[in-house]
Amino acid sequence: MITEYKLEDAGREMLITIKRSSRKTLGLEVRENGEIFARIPEKLSDRSLKSFIEKERDWIIKKSELVKWEREHRQTTNATPVQELTSEEIENISQKIVDRVRFYQKKMGVTVGRVAIRNQKTRWGSCSAKGNLNFNYQIYYLPDELLDYVVVHELAHRRHMNHSDEFWREVEKYFPMYRQCRKRLKEIRLIN
Repeated sequence: MITEYKLEDAGREMLITIKRSSRKTLGLEVRENGEIFARIPEKLSDRSLKSFIEKERDWIIKKSELVKWEREHRQTTNATPVQELTSEEIENISQKIVDRVRFYQKKMGVTVGRVAIRNQKTRWGSCSAKGNLNFNYQIYYLPDELLDYVVVHELAHRRHMNHSDEFWREVEKYFPMYRQCRKRLKEIRLIN
């Protein structure tokens, strides 16, 4: 059973790491650092794996090029890496985010469970069905209007646990310039 696959394209070699597990589906992932992973069922034959990768060749190449371009051109949060933060800085980050949550929570009339600040790899924030909110510590480094947009977005999930038209109307009601902020946020990448 192979653990790596080399995909060649125009003289360059792309190494794909194979991850086998009890999953039933096949999946591909191109990480921000350029690493490529194929996640496959444990018993998938090498022949079927190679066929899958070759079938997805164009997607792998395009996605790899996009990830490389974004790494070189997209703005980052310029956040201090979490391992370099002092306990005082962590406290300041948490306090600012929690203060904004409390402000908008009161304004929107919603309840929340716990508020946690984390070092998330891909998300700005999330809201669980129980009302627990998680925020990426990096939102602290964003302009205030973007931080507020993330907070309002997650709080709006307390009324609508989806991204329906009703959800977006709820966001707009408390944050009218959400469209511009959402667009700007998509242009910023998290540091890892």
